[in-house]
Formats: sequence, C-alpha cells, structure tokens
Amino acid sequence: MLEWMLAIGGLQLDVPVVQAALSGYSDLPMRRVARRHGAAYTLNEVVLDQLVLTRGKKQRAITRVAADDHPVGGQLMGAEPEAFARAADALVEAGYDCIDINFGCPVRKVLGRCRGGFLLSRPDDALAIVRSVYGAVAGRRPVTVKMRRGMDDSPASERAFFTILDAAFDLGVAAVTIHGRTVKQRYQGHSDWSFLARVKTHVGDRVVLGSGDLFAAEDCVRMLDTTGVNGVAVARGCIGNPWIFSEARALLAGLPLPPPPTVAQQGETIAQHFGWSVETHGEARAGRIMRKFGIKYSELHPFAGEVRAAFIAVKTTADWQAVLARWYDPTRDWPPGIRRTGPGHLIAAGATL
Repeated sequence: MLEWMLAIGGLQLDVPVVQAALSGYSDLPMRRVARRHGAAYTLNEVVLDQLVLTRGKKQRAITRVAADDHPVGGQLMGAEPEAFARAADALVEAGYDCIDINFGCPVRKVLGRCRGGFLLSRPDDALAIVRSVYGAVAGRRPVTVKMRRGMDDSPASERAFFTILDAAFDLGVAAVTIHGRTVKQRYQGHSDWSFLARVKTHVGDRVVLGSGDLFAAEDCVRMLDTTGVNGVAVARGCIGNPWIFSEARALLAGLPLPPPPTVAQQGETIAQHFGWSVETHGEARAGRIMRKFGIKYSELHPFAGEVRAAFIAVKTTADWQAVLARWYDPTRDWPPGIRRTGPGHLIAAGATL
C-alpha cells in the first residue's frame, strides 16, 4: 500500500517497519534473518568511530558489507566531530546505504565518555557532530540521527532535545528515530508514545521513526496509527522473533494476523541463523554468540522453559545440533507455537489479545 511506504533520503522502502541497531545483536546473521522475514531496512549494531578508523580485525569486519545486506545502515557513536566524519566517510566507502548518528545510548560507560545519550545534554557538541558528518557524506548517502526524548524529564532537557532535533533537520538529515524513553530511564518504564506524537506534529512533513515498546506486530501498527510517525524501528522486540516483520507487513496490507510460527518453522530459522553465524564468526564464536539468541528464540516454543534451559547449557556445535534435533524436530506433532505480545508476555496460538 502506497500510504505505508517509507522514504529515508534516497532509500525507498516498501514498508515502514525496520530493524533498529542493537548492540551485541544486529550483526550480519541477524540482519539476514530479519530480511528473510520481511524487514525493509536493517542497521548494524552501533560501532565506535575509532574502531572504524583503527586498522585491524575489527575494522575489517565493520567495513565488509555483504552483497545481500542491503539496504543497511551503519550506526556510529563517538565524541569528536572530525573523527565521526572520517568514520562516516569510511562506512560510505565500505558500501553502507545510510549513516546513522547515535545520540541515544543510555549505557553508563558510554555516558561517562561523553558519547551516545550524553550528547543530548550538549546541543552544541551534538550539532557539531551532525554538521561534520553531513558535510563528509552529503550527496552520497542519507544521514539520520537516533535520539531519546531527552536526558530526563526536566524542561531544560526537553528544550535541549528540540534544539538538536530542529537544527539537525535544518542541517539536512533525512530522518530522526526517537525512542520514547529518556536516557535516565534506560529500559525501565514505558516508552512515551504521546511524546512521539508531539514531535511528529512539531516537525510536519519531516521524517520521524518511533521506537520503544514494539514487541508485537500490533504494536507497530498502533504506533503508526496513534502517533503519526512515518515509520517504526523495532529493537528488542525482534530478538528471537523475526516473524514480527512479516506479521506487521500482513497487518499493514489489511490482511489477518498470520498464525505464530510452528515449531518446525522456528527450527528452520534457528538453524539458518546458526549457520550464518558460523559462516560469519567461526564455529567457536558462533556458539557463544548464538546462546543469547537461542534463549530468546525459546520464548516462542510451546515448551519454552525446557528449551531455554537446553540453550543455556549449549557449549559446542554438537550441543546445538542436539537441541535442534530434540526440541525442533519437524516430524513431531508439537503444540501450537507461542506469540510474543510484550517483554515477558506470551500467548498461545488461537488465544485472543
């Protein structure tokens, strides 16, 4: 449906539901899984500008964009405008389709180094970074900004937020993604969707994506409908649940919500994810990385507790294969899968919301 398309600069997306940058999660294998299940656009996990600029194994990994990994955004974090700009240029040269500036990370270590969400308290410093990055890549790739709704709930914090928001758009950024929590909240409490609606009314035709508390396809549609944002960026809600993208596509097309994935379908996706992780990271690292994914995938299994425990105990590739063979055997007559409706909230297939 044309009304649900999303444009981020020159990127024309056929659905306004994208995978957010997720620290420690949104590597190439996760992005591939998200695309396979309907994500229109994905972002790499946030990286420090200095890692992009320092020769070595990590730099090579960051600046290698696979042919099937498009469109993909590269999200950067740092504190120095000049280094930020050089790193942005390097990501463009590597093949990233968009450069995203992180002013939203609430991790204490990040804040203590004057990065991420800290910059929401320093409008001049934040805008110097935007200006520098835009100057380095303008005309080659769209530049976007990720923000939270401020450092805290004070009037001064809100004024700083709107100062950065308005000036960033004036400088030429293509879109701003806004998480409805403050930096001080981190991941506690509810995301303030009413604030997203205020922002969208304030900026008019400029492109805003909303984020926060998107754990089900219905949440994505509801955020679009109630706030007026142009798109939504799904973060924690898609870890272990890539089906949220295909489900959102169905709802936005006016179709019924698809049934939750069967155990066999879950197993197929997990096996593919693990295979891509081995291909990308090597067998030893893949086992460690995929453990946290397995724990999240287990939430959709009708025997979630037992499967979670099995994934926690995994140490080797053989262990992985044993879990898949036992708990995702496609020849068994499994009960229906489970649908996630929120953090820690699940419902069985056939139940009503």
